[in-house]
Amino acid sequence: MKWRGRRASSNVEDRRGMGGKTIVGGGIGGIVILLIVTLLGGDPGDLLNNMAGTGSDPAAPYEETEQEQELSEFVSVVLADTEEVWSQIFKEEGMVYKEPTLVLYTDSVQTACGGASSSVGPFYCPGDQKLYIDLSFYEELQRDFKAPGDFAMAYVVAHEVGHHVQTLLGTTEKLGPLRQKLSQEEYNKYQVRFELQADYLAGVWAHHAQGMNLLEEGDVDEALTAASAVGDDTIQKRAQGHVVPESFTHGTSEQRKRWFYKGLQSGSLDEGDTFKAKNL
Repeated sequence: MKWRGRRASSNVEDRRGMGGKTIVGGGIGGIVILLIVTLLGGDPGDLLNNMAGTGSDPAAPYEETEQEQELSEFVSVVLADTEEVWSQIFKEEGMVYKEPTLVLYTDSVQTACGGASSSVGPFYCPGDQKLYIDLSFYEELQRDFKAPGDFAMAYVVAHEVGHHVQTLLGTTEKLGPLRQKLSQEEYNKYQVRFELQADYLAGVWAHHAQGMNLLEEGDVDEALTAASAVGDDTIQKRAQGHVVPESFTHGTSEQRKRWFYKGLQSGSLDEGDTFKAKNL
């Protein structure tokens, strides 16, 4: 992605090294549960609140590495691009886009949705309309999920911004009450559609970024690889050797790729109603 020397967003809050409430428990089992439930978005509020434990003392002033500095600049530029694209789309729809804040943190962070450990991966909290990212996830994306490339990380940011768009459009608010009305299995089906819509919206942003001549050869493939790597079936199979479809909350690898690509081709809000789609 062509990003160097371009405008960075001013809506970035750096909390790296500050600490915060951490999630109790640990080990691979706990991390896998969090990944399946909240990786790359969703509403982690209930889970994070229930699992939030005691806080840690503030760390010493954070000193970022050269690689971290470059990555923080990159995600800031991507955020700025999403601001430009979604502001224009909202304007065309007769609405005003409220820009979200991106919070950079290390290890753990406190949010309006509760305390979170970096093991949950990047996420969006509708309670404060902020995106939360521990930049170490970029290395995890390459090493553990086999999804290298800067546009893989751009997809991550765009997906979380997609959740912000859902909040502004009222979709998130409609999903919340279903938690109390449906069984966990039935609710998960709506959660999958919610997440796939965020993938679609990430694709919409990528469509406009492509139109602005910001994408380079291989960028789309990097995003599709990342979308596939974080499918519920792929994560579960890697973690436990088998899949449990009724526990899916984000969609399969194929579904995530399909909806991102659909948004990439469309570039419009019109074709992204995953809740009415007969075939995901």
